[in-house]
Amino acid sequence: VQPEWTLCGFENERLISSYAAWPLNMRFNGEKVPVAGVTHVGTLPVYRRRGYLRSITSKHFEELYERGEQPIAILVASMAAIYQRYGYGVVSFQNSYKVEPRYLDFIDDVKPRGTFRELGDDEFEALVSIYREFRAERTGYLHRSKAAWDFGILSSIPKKNQVSRIIYEENGKPLGYFIFSVPLRGPIPKQNLTIRDIAWLTPSAYKAIWSFFANMDVIENVIWKQAPVDDPLPHMILEPRMLNIATRDGILGRIVDVKKALTRRLYGSTGKLVFDIHDDFCPWNNGRWKLETSGEETSVSLTGESAEASMSVNTLSLLSFGQISATEAFRMGRMDMSKNASHGKYDSIFRTEYKPFCPDIF
Repeated sequence: VQPEWTLCGFENERLISSYAAWPLNMRFNGEKVPVAGVTHVGTLPVYRRRGYLRSITSKHFEELYERGEQPIAILVASMAAIYQRYGYGVVSFQNSYKVEPRYLDFIDDVKPRGTFRELGDDEFEALVSIYREFRAERTGYLHRSKAAWDFGILSSIPKKNQVSRIIYEENGKPLGYFIFSVPLRGPIPKQNLTIRDIAWLTPSAYKAIWSFFANMDVIENVIWKQAPVDDPLPHMILEPRMLNIATRDGILGRIVDVKKALTRRLYGSTGKLVFDIHDDFCPWNNGRWKLETSGEETSVSLTGESAEASMSVNTLSLLSFGQISATEAFRMGRMDMSKNASHGKYDSIFRTEYKPFCPDIF
């Protein structure tokens, strides 16, 4: 973390509150958008409840807006409640699996037609190439630098684990990879295998990857702690309950600059939307906004036209990431709509190709 990426709180010249933001790039329904990846947030216990985090967060949002480079802030929260007070929304959920290999039994028993091989140390670009194609149309996936790979997915932490990188190919063409770790020592066959990352470009590649895990007889459990909520595996195996699925919040997102954020993504259909935004933390976002899009080209501006809908900036984050639809927001009481407004139009325009997800910790 570079010093210029930080904001800190001091009392009597003592550092008592820390805060930093990585300059990241994220996929936003098929488009690249610069985001601030907020991290290293903490305040010494005796100095809490004095407004330091609130002041620092407000200052950071002001700086982001003035620079105009990163219209969205994202983070992985220790407690979502802390950050939803500042206009963040829980813009993704993630599932976790813990399954015995014997239960990875597929409804369709067609065998994989490709082959597996372990990647060499000089084949890093093969991982990058598959990941780039895999993330292309998604939302929430980060653009990983070499350092992000080395200190994240490929990290040797904990040191007593062995990390394996496997690629799946059909007719010599790479169609997927998976990275997992197992303890170097431990009781056999009571070992757990932990999946760190999976990327696939075809349904057959995805099924082949899980078929690989199904054949690991000395493994007690296959564990995947970060699976997308729209992951296909529960719909492919005979006993989905044996995945022991658990769900928790994923990343939180904050629209810092409404105009610049909403023009940086692709939309599901053409049309015009007019809506009011309420933002107690970033006053420049308050107002009535008009969004006009062809699906690929989008303009966003303040307007005096009659509004069809009204929502908080927190709800706007959920809509723009594709976490919930406008119809769902209306039914939850998170969004007001006029009698003549079309829920379906909002649903169609804000639709994303995939549910939002981020497999990285930052």
